[in-house]
Amino acid sequence: MLTPYNVISDEPVEPFEFVPVTPSPDAPTLPPSVAGRILVDVIHDGAHIPAQFQVDDRGHPIAFEQYRSAYWLERDWGACLVAEAVCRHLGVPGYYRINIARVLMDFGRFPGLTQKDADHLDRYAINYPFSELLGFQQKRLVLQDLYDKISVGVDRAVRGTITKIAIHTYDKLNRSGTPRPEVSICTQPDSYNADSELPFGVFDPLYPDVLAEYTADRILRDRISLTFEKSGYRAAHNYPYTLPDGSIEVRSQVWAFFRFLRRKFEDEHPDTALQTGYELAWKMLCDTNLRSTTSEALRSYLYMYRKPPPGQEGEFAAAQRAYQHIQRFLMKDHTELVIGYRKSPERLSSLGLEVRKDLVYKFDRTGRVPLEPKPDAADKVGKVLAQAIYTYLSSDKGLVDS
Repeated sequence: MLTPYNVISDEPVEPFEFVPVTPSPDAPTLPPSVAGRILVDVIHDGAHIPAQFQVDDRGHPIAFEQYRSAYWLERDWGACLVAEAVCRHLGVPGYYRINIARVLMDFGRFPGLTQKDADHLDRYAINYPFSELLGFQQKRLVLQDLYDKISVGVDRAVRGTITKIAIHTYDKLNRSGTPRPEVSICTQPDSYNADSELPFGVFDPLYPDVLAEYTADRILRDRISLTFEKSGYRAAHNYPYTLPDGSIEVRSQVWAFFRFLRRKFEDEHPDTALQTGYELAWKMLCDTNLRSTTSEALRSYLYMYRKPPPGQEGEFAAAQRAYQHIQRFLMKDHTELVIGYRKSPERLSSLGLEVRKDLVYKFDRTGRVPLEPKPDAADKVGKVLAQAIYTYLSSDKGLVDS
């Protein structure tokens, strides 16, 4: 069970799991072809730290007091309550959640270590203070036993999805002390927001910059915004921050495009499907979690002109030829492939919804110590979001008979 209050769970749990939800009696009946392609997830409301990470590398217990404040701050209090309400009022069978406490590991970031006082957009998966409290082998296991296992589950969950809604909660106040809007809809990668292009070295250069302009259908974004405003909630877009490049929303966009490109490529060149060089190239392109040693070595070989690993000279040369073949294929039909995909109804829409924590959770007078959830308020927020998604599916996209 996910611990609902301000304690850490010691129970063995799956890092990533599906949580079934019973639909409300007045929920719409969505066709299976639609309901089965809507994914709601929560990645920052977990309360579990495995026992092997509750001791340091010398075997000394790590006291809760050493990370209590960070745990309170990092957790998206109330996010699971909102996700459950969305599913209940929309008629979706359930949502996915990550049970690992964010203070230990954040799956919404690239693998690596977060330094003390790191900015929101400069963080990595292993969070502070565990990035300093754990030893080398423990940090490897955080990524191997948690991050990688979650990655497999997320990849399976996202396959075939056309609408993915990530539920988050954020602090009531900005650092300046000014209040944040009740909700914010995040659909733009941070790096694209700054330069209108993705920086070199984050994802493969074959990923078209134009696809990074947004991660979700703007009609969906605006429908959610309009519905919240009409319901009395102040809504913002990409505020107070845009999406980190390591977020699932951004990574899934890149992954989904390269899977689309592979299908198109192999339709025209079916003989390449079982060739080792092409398999290496496609695995590298889809390695958006940056966890594959082989893919990292191939990237280094292709872009930094470094030597291949000993004994793999032939395989890497074949992968280079395969990559160039894929590149020519994309450039030859660039407009049809990229613009067609950009506007395709089959393109994955993935967005993050931030809900202000104080709306769905009660805190002490300092605003830092969580006390108890506000289930009725969370239900109201979830119901508004469910209405927005249903209107989008029925009136805006014509996928459901209204």
